[in-house]
Amino acid sequence: MELKYTRPFLSKLEDIFAESDFVLRYEKGSFKAGYCVLKDMKVAVVNKYYSLEGKINCLYDILRTISVDESRLSEKTRKLYLEICNQENVN
Repeated sequence: MELKYTRPFLSKLEDIFAESDFVLRYEKGSFKAGYCVLKDMKVAVVNKYYSLEGKINCLYDILRTISVDESRLSEKTRKLYLEICNQENVN
């Protein structure tokens, strides 16, 4: 899967979080990796000062490491989520 560094693609990644039970927040902070995931609370925090490319990379990395209930996702969003998950298995 090729990452697209555009606002619409960022919105698609954000939609996965919106439809899942994870909460996505953009905050300022001193993140070593640019983001922080609180798995017990199901919260993902991304550095709000990151560029568009940085935010997309962070959301992509987060989605590869968390488990999302696919039954809650719409068909279009589920397809993107599965592509991201399958990309992890290829690498």
